[in-house]
Amino acid sequence: MEILVFLKGLVIGFSIAAPVGPIGVLVIKRTLSQGRIYGIVSGVGAASADAVYGLIAGLGLTFITNFFIGYQFWFHLAGGVFLCYLGIKTAISKASEIPARVQRQHLLGDYASVFLLTLTNPMTILSFIGIFSGLGLTQVNEGSVVTLVLGVFIGSGIWWLILCFVVGLFKEALKKQTLIWINRLSGLIIFLFGIYSFWGLLH
Repeated sequence: MEILVFLKGLVIGFSIAAPVGPIGVLVIKRTLSQGRIYGIVSGVGAASADAVYGLIAGLGLTFITNFFIGYQFWFHLAGGVFLCYLGIKTAISKASEIPARVQRQHLLGDYASVFLLTLTNPMTILSFIGIFSGLGLTQVNEGSVVTLVLGVFIGSGIWWLILCFVVGLFKEALKKQTLIWINRLSGLIIFLFGIYSFWGLLH
């Protein structure tokens, strides 16, 4: 039973993480410009946020769920502002063909920024609730919820590991000028995701 719950969580975590949105673009950019370790740590930040939402949905914490949904306007607003900021910062950042030196404070900042950015999308919790309901996971006991969330975290983490590894293979073949244009393009895409977030507030 626990193995089955874990495997379901694994699939859910992977499928939630796989669609390439603003987080995916950001992780790809960091992998290319700073190195795989920075991309992976950023991905772990997203996986951690997915696990938090999975835990809330799995335990049926209605109060917290209602809080996120009730204040979704402000979460979307904060997320949109943050995305626009990241987009501009990414677009104007310098490109280097030499991998960045691994520094603990930078790794922590990359983790925290993606973790918080992922949490600003409260609609994710509705996705988890819908998926859990569809798979009959709303009635699992607390012990199974931990197993389920662990599966979600690892499943999401596997996706980010695969993405960073594959993207890292291309970094060796990219010249500095190409990296500059990748920074500009990814910055523009992230910025447009931020604008789209604002647009969603008006509809």
